[in-house]
Amino acid sequence: YQRKVHGGAVLGKLSAFQLLLMTTVEVVFFKINETIGVKLIKAADLGGSMFVHAFGAYFGLALSRVVSFGMKHRESKDEGSEYHSDLFSMIGSVFLWIFWPSFNAALASDEERVRAVINTYLALSASCLITFAISAILDKKGKLSMVHVQNATLAGGVAVGTAANMMLQPAGALLVGTLAGILSTLGYAKLQPLLDQKLGLHDTCGVNNLHGMPGILAGIVGIVVSLFANDKIYGNASIVFGDQFTSGTNQALRQMLALFVTLVMAITFGSITGLLIRFKPCVPLKVGQFFNDTAFWDGVEFEEAAANHFSLEIEKAEDV
Repeated sequence: YQRKVHGGAVLGKLSAFQLLLMTTVEVVFFKINETIGVKLIKAADLGGSMFVHAFGAYFGLALSRVVSFGMKHRESKDEGSEYHSDLFSMIGSVFLWIFWPSFNAALASDEERVRAVINTYLALSASCLITFAISAILDKKGKLSMVHVQNATLAGGVAVGTAANMMLQPAGALLVGTLAGILSTLGYAKLQPLLDQKLGLHDTCGVNNLHGMPGILAGIVGIVVSLFANDKIYGNASIVFGDQFTSGTNQALRQMLALFVTLVMAITFGSITGLLIRFKPCVPLKVGQFFNDTAFWDGVEFEEAAANHFSLEIEKAEDV
């Protein structure tokens, strides 16, 4: 899953060897950051929103900024999706929506797991509802964007991950999901093209909108909720936060430090990895190979044949 997060920022712009090198290096730094956050700082992040989503997103974005400098990927006309690819992606989004609670609650135990599942479903429901509303509002004709529906509907699951097993309360989970849905949808519609134009930060799949910003939101939610944690509310707060728990203030500082360290390490080592990929003797993609699989996969021409087939069928139907 970590590969999916950071790889989304550079999808279609790197060769197979460059992707392999990037993934190998990233996994090492991911594990180092997770170990620092969990073992040394003692932060709580049940759903991995900080250590998986935020780290992967900003590692990939920093890497993308470095490798994209001077790259001619913007000259390619192949970036974008098609109807049938959107359809299959939507199937994936549905599966992710259904099973996201099990992802957030996988490491929980007993009543923690129940709380994590409920909080995640509530946050997902809220982000799903608000995404459809915001998507329609942003379009001049009131139509929905498939990109928004595929991605921003899942933002609630990311944003609630850190605090999934905490006493967030139903209203809190709904609020977090709503904020995440708004943040993610606006990110895809407004922020992503702005970052590309102004900063040269090209994000192929919009990982900042689904994993980056919701991951930071999750870290902030974790800080706020843990600030009010005590044994009276949780019965035994150490079950959720660990044996080192002494007070809500202390735990909130731990959460804050973990989020800061995660962002610093992601951006720093993402940039270093980008330099490594850029200057090592890797064979970069040519202009005609950006966002195009025909140079690497056999039988891709089937898409063109299928399109011609459907066009003929439509013409026949119109004649009838």
